[in-house]
Amino acid sequence: MTPAPHPLAAHDVHFAYGPVPALRGLSLTLASGSFIGVVGPNGSGKSTLVKLLSGYVRPQAGSVTLRSQPLAHLSPRERARQIAVVPQDAPAGFDFTALEVVLMGRSPHLSLLGVETTRDEALAREAMTQTRCEALAGRPLGALSGGERQRVLLARALAQQTPILLLDEPTAHLDINYQVEMLRLLRALHAERGLTVLTVLHDLNLASLYCDRVAMLREGRLAAEGAPQEVLTGDMLEEVYGARVWCETHAVTGRPYVLPLVAGERG
Repeated sequence: MTPAPHPLAAHDVHFAYGPVPALRGLSLTLASGSFIGVVGPNGSGKSTLVKLLSGYVRPQAGSVTLRSQPLAHLSPRERARQIAVVPQDAPAGFDFTALEVVLMGRSPHLSLLGVETTRDEALAREAMTQTRCEALAGRPLGALSGGERQRVLLARALAQQTPILLLDEPTAHLDINYQVEMLRLLRALHAERGLTVLTVLHDLNLASLYCDRVAMLREGRLAAEGAPQEVLTGDMLEEVYGARVWCETHAVTGRPYVLPLVAGERG
């Protein structure tokens, strides 16, 4: 079998915010059609990795490539036809209506006149239906709750119709029902469209359940990468997070299940 091509990859990337390093020689490859969860403690470089992989910022050393070509060589429009991003939240004061925001996902595909067609609006509304935010179409984004905004931002990314989808903590503002619903939708789209998905997640159990592979970051470096059962182990989590946890294989899912241990408990 021919190996899947590597559409997006970080090669020994370094990035710092002033004197504070965020990524230190990190390399990570997203094979075509992969579904990767990125986990790690606060400040480990997860959000910065998404920014570099999307081309929002450039590495200060190392490189990011898209199908073996430097990502920096592509125009913003060309990148936006290949990579869609769901950020943690919309910028403050972003008061377009929800439908207008989702239609922004069609921008890379518009003509030079920049006028949406009936097909563009149909694709935007279809994405809103998929993410269960169609009822919010006429409401200003700034008037929505965090969870509602997150669903609108996901709909915008889906309307963009790219082969690669990067998500930075997409479940952060959602209750458990919507967290599961969003990740199930991502898995379905991954299967139906063959999407390549990378998502940053704080919840280790959600990463275990929905991701085929897990990349664990620590202090800007890749601490481990592999199948959930290879990465989400008690020893690895204690080493990276500095916390003792109980890890067991879930009887129903067959995936690792993680619970913290309080002082005095035995793992």
